[in-house]
Amino acid sequence: MNSPLAVRLAFVLLFAAVLAATAQNSAPQQQSVKSKLPPVQATTNESEEGEKRFETHCGRCHVPPEDLSPREARAVLRQMRVRADLSSEDERLILKYLAP
Repeated sequence: MNSPLAVRLAFVLLFAAVLAATAQNSAPQQQSVKSKLPPVQATTNESEEGEKRFETHCGRCHVPPEDLSPREARAVLRQMRVRADLSSEDERLILKYLAP
């Protein structure tokens, strides 16, 4: 009774269910990252705070580039702002860190 087509269909359905469950569980975690970051205080070095924000938002997928011009850093941040869910404050501080 277990035809190859039925086995394949069961596997595809199981795989889709696992992907859907994973997507549901990861969305709230990404949203909560933003709320865990404290506001920048005047005593905190902006570059250090930018490094923390980079690790929080960008470090999941990227390592800090060693040589990036300010122009290149601005272009990259503009493109990644939506994908990484960066606030304007996050963007400003990460730019300070990447291209002081």
